[in-house]
Amino acid sequence: MRRTRWLSADEQRTWRAFLDATQLFFGQIDHQLQLQAKMPHAYYEVLVRLSETPLRRLRMGDLATTSLSSKSRISHAVARLEEAGWVRRERSGGDGRGLVAVLTDSGLAALRAAAPGHVEQVRAHLFDRLTPAQVAALGEISEAIAAPLRAGRSACGDPPCGAERTGDDA
Repeated sequence: MRRTRWLSADEQRTWRAFLDATQLFFGQIDHQLQLQAKMPHAYYEVLVRLSETPLRRLRMGDLATTSLSSKSRISHAVARLEEAGWVRRERSGGDGRGLVAVLTDSGLAALRAAAPGHVEQVRAHLFDRLTPAQVAALGEISEAIAAPLRAGRSACGDPPCGAERTGDDA
């Protein structure tokens, strides 16, 4: 039987501070995007990912991977973005079997309209509160946390190794 390595008091304080900071930060970011751009942060990220690709298009599976989302969540998000006229789905030109999400001109315009307010919120609630040394440290810490999780995700698929599939992810 494996022994649980409980958090020390300092680790517990750090963990709670990290949870509070990330939940409050992303709550603020999502609220601003909902209020000003009428879209949740997850949809904004889909538009961003598509805007950064050649011809503003990605296979649905690749979009899920780059967005760090499940295929079912990406499918749902793209369906909502299609309803808004911001994304359309097409058959893959290569094999005709897969679907490709394509950012429409209207979607690009919506992204361009939302971006300034989003960037202002990120700057106000993250970068403006940190010193340059803290920004560098945050980048290093974030990469130290994300790199092995990202590697585990790509090695094991969706969801990551050891995670149970729920009806949402299946």
